[in-house]
Amino acid sequence: MTTTTRRPSRSGLRGGEALSGYLFTAPMVILLGLFLVVPVLMALWVSFSDWTGRGSPLSGNVNFVGLKNYSALLTGGGLAEQDFGTALKNNAWYVVLVVPLQTALALFLAVLVNRQILKGRGFFRTAFYFPSVTSSVAITVLWLFLFNSTGAVNKLLSYLGVKGPNWFNDPDGIIHNFLGLFGVKSGPSALTNSTALGVSWWDWLGGPSVAMFAFVLLAVFTTSGTFMLLFIAGLQNLGGDVTEAAMMDGANGWQRFWQVTLPQLRPTLFTVLTLGLIGCWQVFDQIYTGTKGAPGKTTLTPAFLSYQSAFNNQEWGQGAAIAFLLFIIIVLFTLLQRWILAERKVSKRRMRGYEVPPKDGDPDGPKDDGPEGPDDWKDGNGPLKVATGIAASQIISKNQGGSI
Repeated sequence: MTTTTRRPSRSGLRGGEALSGYLFTAPMVILLGLFLVVPVLMALWVSFSDWTGRGSPLSGNVNFVGLKNYSALLTGGGLAEQDFGTALKNNAWYVVLVVPLQTALALFLAVLVNRQILKGRGFFRTAFYFPSVTSSVAITVLWLFLFNSTGAVNKLLSYLGVKGPNWFNDPDGIIHNFLGLFGVKSGPSALTNSTALGVSWWDWLGGPSVAMFAFVLLAVFTTSGTFMLLFIAGLQNLGGDVTEAAMMDGANGWQRFWQVTLPQLRPTLFTVLTLGLIGCWQVFDQIYTGTKGAPGKTTLTPAFLSYQSAFNNQEWGQGAAIAFLLFIIIVLFTLLQRWILAERKVSKRRMRGYEVPPKDGDPDGPKDDGPEGPDDWKDGNGPLKVATGIAASQIISKNQGGSI
C-alpha cells in the first residue's frame, strides 16, 4: 500500500504569508494613522475653517470658510499676503544658496575622504560629520556668538583689513549692498512699482539679507556631513569597470570624475538634493532660536510664519493654510528636480555616434586610427563615446539596478 503526501497549495501558503504580513504591519499602520494621518486631515480641515484655537476644531462653533484663508495669503492684498510673500522670498534665496553649496561641499568631502591614499580617513569622517549630530539649537547659539558684531568672525575680518557687518541686525540684501558699492541705491520703476505677493520685484531680486546669509552658512556647515556619508556610500558601491576603461583610453582625473563617476552617482545625487530641498523649505528651529524673523522680517520663513500665525496671532486657519501651501511648493520642486535628473533614452542619432567605424579595408571590422591619448577626450569625442557610451550605460545600469 502506497501513501501519498499532499502538498499544501500555493494559494494557501501565499494567503497565510499575506495574513502574517498584515498582522506584523498592523501596529505601525495604526500608529501612523493615529499620529500622522488623522492630525494631517484635521489640519487640512482647520485650513478651511475659522477655528481660533479654543475648543475642538470639530465642534459646531467652527464654521467652514472655504478658500478664505488661502486667498488672504495669495490675493488678499493685506499684511497677511505681504508677510507670506516676504517669507517665500527669504526662503527661496535660502534654498537657492544652501542646496547647491551643501551638495557641492558634501560631494567634495566624500571624494576627499574616500581616497585610499588619505591617512586617518576615519578621523576626518567623524570630524566632518560631527556638526550634523550636534543640537541645532546649540549650533545656532554658537553661531550667534561667532557672528556677533564683536564676535570672532568680525575680529578675524578686521585682521584682514575688512570691516565686518552687524550680521544678525542687518536687513539689507547682499545684492543690494553689492550694487550700492557702485552707487545704485534704488531700482528701476519697472521693478519697484510692480509686486508679487505684496513684495516688489526689486526686493525679490535683492538677495538674502546679511542676517539670512549667516543662516545660509550655518546650514551648509551643519548639513554637509550627513550628505557626505550618503555620497561616500554611493562612491563605494560604484563598479570600477567604466573608470578602468576611461583610464585606459587616456582620460585624466577630472574627466573620469565628471563624465564617468558623477553620472553613476545620479540616484545618490537625487536623494541628496531632495532631502536638502525639503529641509531648506522647512527651516524653523534656527530662525526660532536665533532671530524670530528679525531684522525687519528678513529672516522670516513660511514654517516660522505658520507657527507665528497659529500660536502667537491665534489665526489657526491661516497657519494651517501656510503649512499646506508649503507642502505643495515642496512637492512641485521635488517633481521638477526628479524630471531634471531623470535618465533619458539615447537618441538614434547619438547612438550612431557611439558606433565604432569599420577598419580600413574591412567594412565590418573596427577602424584603427593609431594610439589614443588624452587629446582624444577633448570636446566629448574619441574614446569617450565608447567608454561612457553604450558600454558605460550598460555597466552603470547593472551596478545601479536600474534608473531613477
